[in-house]
Amino acid sequence: MLLKGEQLAAHLERELRPLYVLYGDEPLLVLEAADAIRARARQQGYSEREVLTVLPQFDWGQLLAAGGNLSLFGDRKLIDLRIPTGKPGKEGSAALQQWCQNLSADNLLLITLPELDWREEKAAWFTALVNAGVALKLNAPPLAELPGWIAGRLRRQQQSADLESLKFIAERVEGNLLAAHQEIQKLGLLYPAGQLSMAQVRDAVLNVARYDIEGLREALLSGDIGRLSRTLDGLMQEGEAPPLVLWAMSEEIRALTTIRTGLDAGRPVDQLLKDAKVWGPRAIAVRKALQRLNTAALEAALQHAGQIDKLVKGIGQGNIWEEFLRLGLRLTTAKA
Repeated sequence: MLLKGEQLAAHLERELRPLYVLYGDEPLLVLEAADAIRARARQQGYSEREVLTVLPQFDWGQLLAAGGNLSLFGDRKLIDLRIPTGKPGKEGSAALQQWCQNLSADNLLLITLPELDWREEKAAWFTALVNAGVALKLNAPPLAELPGWIAGRLRRQQQSADLESLKFIAERVEGNLLAAHQEIQKLGLLYPAGQLSMAQVRDAVLNVARYDIEGLREALLSGDIGRLSRTLDGLMQEGEAPPLVLWAMSEEIRALTTIRTGLDAGRPVDQLLKDAKVWGPRAIAVRKALQRLNTAALEAALQHAGQIDKLVKGIGQGNIWEEFLRLGLRLTTAKA
């Protein structure tokens, strides 16, 4: 069974299953979900806990042994299995599938994994875990959903803020959910319950955004000029290498150009996306970008990227970061 993170609390109020799988790209959400499951397990009599971490040369017999070693006092056991790589290997796959066939109310297995790609989510061992237990995919909310996430966290401490204030916080903690959590807690310590003013939010919240290349690509595809500008400025301040920034922007431009050329020739967009190895959330963003961009705009952007490449190599004069912004504006403001 697959659950969303926000469904976990209600689920645990109703029942406690013998198998849980937590995975995703946001450590804070994974940690909070694991803590909630462990707390509920203690309430249900799982007083023993054994932690197993799958490192190189891990003996998967330890997992099966942990499930078979009953307490002298008849206590239930929680087995905390951590797979940092997200890849159990052939032996681990077999052990996990065997475990799924022999679930016991005396043992609760809690598995934590990193973010998995679509291939790993379709693997036999993962499918077996999902079918036998409860799996939660815990990824950080995208920027558009972050104000709502912050509002929910504020409600927990009996506080609220208007949309403008929520967006203000979101822009300053983008890509850093742990920092967002800390800033929200700070607001709870500084101010009493009730509505927060923009002045209070501004005074309390630091600019702790962690900008990365992936965020730059998302801003480029979505046409979000404000986010693009903030992200480029953040990357510059953090000392990101210009060749890496140029590579990321150029990769998106080349992919868009290839797909747009195919569309102009009458080819179906689904096949073009597949050929370009564009899928998942990125495919949705690419489709929207293609509604905004025509072939001429994309070819001009490629030429601009070539000029920036010369600057990166020390040929010519100009400010590389200003040119990155100009290139981004060319793609965010173009019309098909």
